[in-house]
Amino acid sequence: MKRRMVLLSTAALAGAGCSKYGDEGAPQAAATSAPPASEPASAPATTSPPSQGEVLVKAADVPVGGGTVITDKKVVVTQPEAGEFKAFSAVCTHEGCLVNTVSDGTINCPCHGSKFRITDASVVAGPAPRPLPPEAITEKDGEILLT
Repeated sequence: MKRRMVLLSTAALAGAGCSKYGDEGAPQAAATSAPPASEPASAPATTSPPSQGEVLVKAADVPVGGGTVITDKKVVVTQPEAGEFKAFSAVCTHEGCLVNTVSDGTINCPCHGSKFRITDASVVAGPAPRPLPPEAITEKDGEILLT
């Protein structure tokens, strides 16, 4: 038992590094904490959906055949045909980056090149494994509202 105590004491001192003594010469307890929790290499963006009935964008600001990314709401609104509006999460299903542009009929993620159709957010080009989730919207008085 005595040998075990010596080994444990030696290991504790080696792990703590140099001892520090206070003004009275007594050892001070070393601050210890649990190691930091490791995070995945690229943690997905967390999304908190906008509140219902919230105005996302004016309908006039969503181009026909294109769309608009509302970054602060993490939503992309598209208008595949005149008067037909769709909305999807702007969080890419690959690693959680926010999509940033809508062009040539696709919603585009800047991180790894994923592209999604403006009509249904299905994957056109990977590495995204799934479509962007849909968001329920309505058009009222020239504004696109989350429902």
